[in-house]
Amino acid sequence: MSSTAMQAFSPLDGAILIDKPSGPTSHDVVDIVRSHFHIRKAGHCGTLDPNATGLLMLVLGRATKLSEKFIGSDKTYEGTIKFGVATDSYDVDGQVVSSLTVPPLTIAQLNDLAATLLGDQMQMPPMVSAVKVEGVPLYKLARQGREVERKPRLIHIYKFRFSEYQEPIGSFQIVCTKGTYVRSLAHDLGQKIGCGAHLASLRRTSAGGFNIADSIPMDVLLTFTEAQLAERVIPFLKLVDWPGR
Repeated sequence: MSSTAMQAFSPLDGAILIDKPSGPTSHDVVDIVRSHFHIRKAGHCGTLDPNATGLLMLVLGRATKLSEKFIGSDKTYEGTIKFGVATDSYDVDGQVVSSLTVPPLTIAQLNDLAATLLGDQMQMPPMVSAVKVEGVPLYKLARQGREVERKPRLIHIYKFRFSEYQEPIGSFQIVCTKGTYVRSLAHDLGQKIGCGAHLASLRRTSAGGFNIADSIPMDVLLTFTEAQLAERVIPFLKLVDWPGR
């Protein structure tokens, strides 16, 4: 790329790594950053549910054209699953649909069951999700009490392993491809055990070759000046050559 083209990029043409708090949607975070720093174009590279925390990569300015490169990357999550209680959304935000006794479980048993969910599989998006059917997000249809036909998606689970279990809560780590609904895996595991389960907490720790250790907490970011923000932006040209994964 010529020096003339390189000079055409502004300090805010690039990406910023944010440690998203629980509460706002990923789109909310984009809107807050765009408005706070008066950035005309911004987007994110992979949705986190409102109650999920962790690594959210925002692309700014001319770097928005690179969003697909990073949306398609593999992701790593840590979280907890609560067994014995199933919800309609498969996570802690949903309405309870069943509450059953949890059978005696060990970490070894949980890992044996989690291993059956590894590899390629077709996953059905939950009704309470942002997937659109005829232009309408599924969660809006779910709020109307409607359930519509969804198309399953091919995903791949590289790792799904529990590190701790204290009834009824299990702590786990998952490495997976884009578009994976971890709360659906929690639900599926509860179905396999026979007592039901839901995702109690979730934190994204890596995505696209970037790590949560390099991110900025949302509340800290909003204290930055534009110059301080620019210092933390990953430049457009570095993103172009970033190996990702």
